[in-house]
Amino acid sequence: MLLWIAIIIAVLWLLGLLGNIGGGLIHILLVIAVVVLILHFVRGRSRT
Repeated sequence: MLLWIAIIIAVLWLLGLLGNIGGGLIHILLVIAVVVLILHFVRGRSRT
């Protein structure tokens, strides 16, 4: 679930970056996507 959220946010970031839309919001989306990916890997490793 977290992986899909990170992928969607990263795609939105890429579209905003290519379309030059959003300014600083685009980079905030990238940071959120990275945080979600890190959480995904940390939680995934702790369960095993």
